[in-house]
Amino acid sequence: MLDARDALLLVVDFQERLMPSIHRREEITGKAAALIEGCRVLDLPILVTQQYTKGLGPTIREIDDALVEYEYIEKITFSCCGSGEFRGKLGKAGRKSVIITGIETHVCIQQTVLDLLEGGYQVYAIADCLGSRSDSDFRYAIRRMEKAGAIVTTMESILFEMLVSADHPKRKEITVLVK
Repeated sequence: MLDARDALLLVVDFQERLMPSIHRREEITGKAAALIEGCRVLDLPILVTQQYTKGLGPTIREIDDALVEYEYIEKITFSCCGSGEFRGKLGKAGRKSVIITGIETHVCIQQTVLDLLEGGYQVYAIADCLGSRSDSDFRYAIRRMEKAGAIVTTMESILFEMLVSADHPKRKEITVLVK
């Protein structure tokens, strides 16, 4: 079971020039925004990346609004772990479980997940908050990450897992987000 006190959320590359071609983009964006808001309610640290912002643009408005205040980590490597700034912030957070949302599942997400697993992190890939341009790329990436040791789950499942019990003081706030 995921312990919220040892978890952080990683939001990867929800950028303006990438999103128009993402399969199921509206659903993914809505679920990812709810996941972000839920993690904020539960006081999880949140790391945000953007891939080559000059070329791919900023984080899309829906995700930007859910994040409220943040500083993104600029990267040019596909894996977030290729960024020294990312590795530094990840280490400073001191959490061993990483919940991941973003795009593209078969490129930046998959490479990041594999690197995090190699680094000894427990990784939760939130399938309904991940996207690729093609369903085939998405499905094979999910399969590969799961076989490598990532836990593949959904936004609602992970938020309620972190609540543990119906008497959690933040249950009502989380329940509103998942409806």
